[in-house]
Amino acid sequence: MVAVWIFLGGGLGSLARFGVGKCMNALFSTQFPLGTFVSNILACAILAIIAYQIPLKNDQSWVHPFMIIGFCGGFSTFSTFSNENMTLLSQGNYALAITNILISVVAGIAIIFLIKQKAGI
Repeated sequence: MVAVWIFLGGGLGSLARFGVGKCMNALFSTQFPLGTFVSNILACAILAIIAYQIPLKNDQSWVHPFMIIGFCGGFSTFSTFSNENMTLLSQGNYALAITNILISVVAGIAIIFLIKQKAGI
């Protein structure tokens, strides 16, 4: 049953990532890969909130596989992040690529750290 929860969460996370990307592209015209950045940072926040802030009961054993592995796994994307940075580099946008890499990694780790700290763990 765990595999079903992961499958369902992953599908919904992928659809959410697609929607965030479309929304960011419609709202902002930029070479910065904003849709991927927003998806990845939101996925970090969702993961940290579920892992560190929400106490789970025994009858909620589906939540972690569905949300953390499935949804957050489908919502965040390292492959797209890597490809977009490779595209920026190949276009000569070195500063933008380095900025994206730095702020994505630092912001992702920072948001998980802050949420975990708030939980006192």
